[in-house]
Amino acid sequence: MNEAANRFTVVTIFPALIEAFGETGIVRRACDAGLIALNCTNPRSFSENESGQVDDSPYGGGPGMVMKVQTMRAAIDFARGDRSATVAYLTPQGRPINQTVFTELRAHEHLILVAGRYEGIDERIVERDVDLELSLGDFILSGGEVAAMAIIEGVTRIIPGALGSDLSAGADSFSTGLLEHPQYTRPGVIGDQRVPSVLLSGNHEEIAQWRHKQALKRTLQRRPDLIESAQLGEEDERLLEEIAQEIAAKVEN
Repeated sequence: MNEAANRFTVVTIFPALIEAFGETGIVRRACDAGLIALNCTNPRSFSENESGQVDDSPYGGGPGMVMKVQTMRAAIDFARGDRSATVAYLTPQGRPINQTVFTELRAHEHLILVAGRYEGIDERIVERDVDLELSLGDFILSGGEVAAMAIIEGVTRIIPGALGSDLSAGADSFSTGLLEHPQYTRPGVIGDQRVPSVLLSGNHEEIAQWRHKQALKRTLQRRPDLIESAQLGEEDERLLEEIAQEIAAKVEN
């Protein structure tokens, strides 16, 4: 089997979290198919004392602990090995992760994801050993493992062959700049709720048109900020005007 095109190594003091994640869903299937490789490196393995200490109190005082240079640098160097790699530190101060970022990260053959803990890592690691700083969002978690898992799955999804159908990723929310259209499955009727008749028509062109209009409508209602940055054509602009009129009429009634 050829070597995986995308390799992920998570530097974490809780490797069991990542290992369990690697045994689920599309990540496991992608690993089994040789599309990705997923490994962990534990900074405690490089601790200078028997207790496995990886942190110390911050210079200047203050609450919490800071992850030490020696153990983190040794873990990153071990994860890198004798190959080139891109090192990403997962921190609330980093670039917000979105679908565009996943596409960019897929271009990196080996991505080392550094999951900090406590008050973070010594700034000297950020200055010398880190290539990218990435953030899951404007909130605080106890560590970077959740962000690491989000990145691994987000990148894996867009690797050809990772999903049951390569069309699936292209239809996801944000892949086209819009939110995804509503989805339905059997049965066609639940109480007074019915599946839209167009989806039962068998007319693929009409279904595609309906789905696109619904994607525009959902985006306009839930994430209007995305409309401003989406690449829309004249037909899209016409549909948006039509949708706005329909919404206004519904409000009036």
